[in-house]
Amino acid sequence: MIENMLISTGITVFAYLIGLKIFQAANRNVWLNPLYTVTVFLFTFLPFLHLDYKAYENGSGLFSILMQTAIVSLAIPLYKQWPLIKKNFKKIGTGIFIGGAAGVGSTISLATLFGIKKDIMASLLPKAATLPVALSASGSLGGVPALTVLFVLTSALFSFICGPKVLEWLNIKSKAAKGLAMGASAQALGASKCLQWGEEEGAMSAIAMTTTAIIVSSLIPFYMLFS
Repeated sequence: MIENMLISTGITVFAYLIGLKIFQAANRNVWLNPLYTVTVFLFTFLPFLHLDYKAYENGSGLFSILMQTAIVSLAIPLYKQWPLIKKNFKKIGTGIFIGGAAGVGSTISLATLFGIKKDIMASLLPKAATLPVALSASGSLGGVPALTVLFVLTSALFSFICGPKVLEWLNIKSKAAKGLAMGASAQALGASKCLQWGEEEGAMSAIAMTTTAIIVSSLIPFYMLFS
């Protein structure tokens, strides 16, 4: 057990360091973010290391604990930005609630239309939340963690790449609106992008990311309860 944990943790850290090197060497090209290159690396090379997915999952439990801890840490940006939230409470609350509800609603509609099974639906519904929250919600609903990771990362990457161009096409200049849109749609990737734009955009994206996770994880159980 300990040997498996050491091997899985070591492989993950090693893969991340390689992914980070590639990302930095490519001048931080968005397509080479370690979040994705490391996933591809592990998916490709785990079979060659004679380590099946279940053994890797059991051995990399340390990272699951760290992600659960990250959920608690999401309260920090909310606390630090409380004066800003209080000042724009109605705008922020309305925008994020509508965005979160639209994301969950459109997912349910399309999944129902295409007859997606309940376990896959449970994996897909939390995709709008940040990864630690999505994994927690998916697990409690009977979803498949690997699929949830895939859906969250794909959704975040799409929003991260297309979001800035959409904001530009729509001529949206408001710093708060840009931060809220990117934080709610691209989660941590969107927040990192907004921090490059400016302090206000970064703060609003952190608020959107955190609040969206709370709203999405609160709405989903109601649907699963009555479905």
